[in-house]
This record gives sequence, structure tokens and C-alpha cells, in this order.
Amino acid sequence: MKPVTEKSNRRIGLARVLSKRGYCSRYAASELIRAGRVTLNGNLCRDPEAPVRESQDGIEVDSALVEARGKIYRMLNKPRGVVTTASDDKGRKTVYTTMGESSSWIAPVGRLDKASEGLLLFTNDSEWSALVTAPESHLDKTYHVQLAVLADQKFTRSLMNGVKTKDGEVLRAKQARPLRSGQKNSWVEIILDEGKNRHIRRMMEALDVDVLRLVRVAIGPLQLGDLAKGKSRDLSAEEKTILDRALGRKLEAWSVH
Repeated sequence: MKPVTEKSNRRIGLARVLSKRGYCSRYAASELIRAGRVTLNGNLCRDPEAPVRESQDGIEVDSALVEARGKIYRMLNKPRGVVTTASDDKGRKTVYTTMGESSSWIAPVGRLDKASEGLLLFTNDSEWSALVTAPESHLDKTYHVQLAVLADQKFTRSLMNGVKTKDGEVLRAKQARPLRSGQKNSWVEIILDEGKNRHIRRMMEALDVDVLRLVRVAIGPLQLGDLAKGKSRDLSAEEKTILDRALGRKLEAWSVH
């Protein structure tokens, strides 16, 4: 018999437990529960928020036991034009369509908007996901951005100094540098350590500069590398460890201040 620990005795909502065990999304779990397809310790339960001892209580869906699955950490090279959601009421292609069916539910770690591309993480480890996306972590996100302007060092310095958006907020890049230029457009590298919505696009809108492409190429030390567009793979143990170490250093530094 497993010892009863504080963590194993913790009670959280039934729908959330189904999601954490890798069965489906929390929204889909709520629908299953309300439809009368879920039992908790042998008793029918229609309340998605019913308290559950995460590591002890028995949950069945359609009479099949749902057990906790191993942790999954996956990366996708998100193509442009797909949305970061499980389903879309407008019928648009989603990241899950791109990755194909999976036996385990994994949730996106943060988001990339429809027009953006590149590195997107997925996991069924909600605590780890929260660490990666927490503002306190200040984990660097690196983007390569094609702009309809010939960006020079003066331009990139202005991004680091701060740009006042149309709604009055001042947004900054942690680092920015020109990469290469053509006749009418250029590529710049922009590093952010904040998770503000549409951060780069809002800066460019304020500067009246069109964003032609926006590709996330790294999250912390984790690089997109040569993963083909639209393809996904599990993180290696080394990649996971390196990212965890970077998270630990960032959070430790933040907690000191």
C-alpha cells in the first residue's frame, strides 16, 4: 500500500484530474462528466468540480479505468496558418490536426498565434507548463522576424529602449539585432523574457512596420533546430534537463529580488 502523503491526499476537481492523467482536455473531461459517462470510486458523478484525491481515487470513463500516464514533453515546429487550440468553431486547422492523433492528451505550453511559426511545446505535466510560462521565470524566447523595412542597429536599439504601443503600454525587447537584409525587407533576431500577448506584433504596429514572418526558434536553451515544419517529436532527456536547469536558475534569481 502506498503511503498517504500530503500531495497524494490533495483534492482537486474531477475534470482536472482526468486532464492531468492524460485522458483528454479539461473541457472535454467536463463534457464527459456532465454526460454521465464518468464514475468516481464506482459512483456516477456529474460534477466536473467534484473533489478528487489525485493519486488515490479511482476514475472510470465508459467503465474503463483511467490511470495516470507517464509524463510527455514534446516539441512541434508549428506551421503558419494553424491555431493553437484543440478545436475551432470556425473550422480552421489546429496544431492537433498537424500533429495527428495521440493516445495521450497533451496541452500546449503557451501559444503562438495563427500567423506565427516555430517552436511550440506540449506536455501533460501541468506544473512544469506553469513554470515555463510563468512571468516570474523570465525564460528567454528567441524569434526570427522578417520585417517590411531595412532594419539597422538603430532600429533594433529602439526595440530594446522601448516602444509605446497604441494603447499606451511600453513594450521592450530584451535583445535585438539585425540578421540579414534584402532590397526591401530584413530579418531581425528578437529575444523576449516577458510573456505579453502579441508582444512583437504590437511593437511593430506602433512603429507602422509590417511583420512578414515571425518564427520562434528557441525557448531558453532549447533550440528548434532542423525539425521540419509541421513535424513534432519528444524532447530528449538531455533537452529536458537543460531546460529544467535554465528554469531553476531563472526562478532562483527572481526569488532573490
